[in-house]
Amino acid sequence: MTTGTAGGLTWSLRDRTPEDLTLLADTVPALPADPSVWSDGGGVRVCVVDTGVECGHSFVGPVQGSYEVAPGPDGTLRVVDSGPLPDGTGDACGHGTACAGIVRRVAPDCDLYSVRVLGEGFTGSGDALLTGLRWAVDQGFDVVNLSLSTTRPKFLETLRSLADQAFFSGTTLVASAHNTPVESFPWRFSSVISVGTHREDDSGLFLYNPAPPVEFFAPGQNVQVAWTGGGTIRTTGNSFATPFISGMCARLLGSRPKLTPFQIKHALYLSAANVRIGEPGTRIGEPGTRGES
Repeated sequence: MTTGTAGGLTWSLRDRTPEDLTLLADTVPALPADPSVWSDGGGVRVCVVDTGVECGHSFVGPVQGSYEVAPGPDGTLRVVDSGPLPDGTGDACGHGTACAGIVRRVAPDCDLYSVRVLGEGFTGSGDALLTGLRWAVDQGFDVVNLSLSTTRPKFLETLRSLADQAFFSGTTLVASAHNTPVESFPWRFSSVISVGTHREDDSGLFLYNPAPPVEFFAPGQNVQVAWTGGGTIRTTGNSFATPFISGMCARLLGSRPKLTPFQIKHALYLSAANVRIGEPGTRIGEPGTRGES
C-alpha cells in the first residue's frame, strides 16, 4: 500500500525508504549506470524557465544568456533578450537562482541559460509560461528545467503539444511535480521527466518511483540553495529536487551527446539507487541477479 497517494498514485515518498522501492533492471553496457563516471556537463545547454537568474551569484557562475517574456508593441507576449545584466540582478524573487545554482552544482561545466516567465512573488500567467517554454523548445536547448506548473485545464493541450515537440526534437524537459496531490501540468505528461522529493540525508541520492505519476525522487528537503543578494537559504520543495535531475541529464548528455530524451530517462532509471542491475530477462530473486543476498 502506498502513502501520500490519490487514487493509488504516488505524489511523494513520504516516510518510505529506498528499500521500499527496490527494482531490477536489465543492464545496457553503452549507458553506464554509475553516475560517478558521467561527465560534468561540458557542452550541454541547460535552460532554466523560471523567475530569472541572478547574475554574478557565486553558486551559479556564468550565465550564457538571459531572456524574459514581455509584451511587444501590439501587446502580444514574446521572448526578448535581457542583454548584459549587472551583478545582483536578473531574478524577480530568488526561485530561478536557486534552481540554476543546483544545476551548476550537479553539472558544473554546463552552459546555463535563463528565461524569466514569472515575476515578483512568483506570480505570472499561463500564457507567459507557454511563451517561454515554446521559445526554449524552438531554440533546441538540450535540457529545460521547469520547477513550476499550472493547474488550469485550458493550458493542458498546448502544454502537451509542446512537451511532445520537445521529446521528439531532442530537448529533455525536466518538470517539478506539484507539492500537493492536485492535477497540474506539464509534469504529468509521459514525455517529460517528472521529479519529486525524498527525505534522505544523502545529497547525491536519486530514486526511481515504480508507482506513478512522479518518476524520480531527488534531494529537495532542507537543501541549501542560492538566493537573491548573493546569499543562500535553506528550503524544501519539489522545485529544488527538479534541477538536481536536470543536472544529471546534462552530465549524461556530456558523456553521450546523441542520447534522446527517451534514452536519458532510461539511463536515469538504470542508475537510480533503488534499481538493481540484473542479467537480461531475470527477475528479483532469480539466478543471475546481482546485488541480491
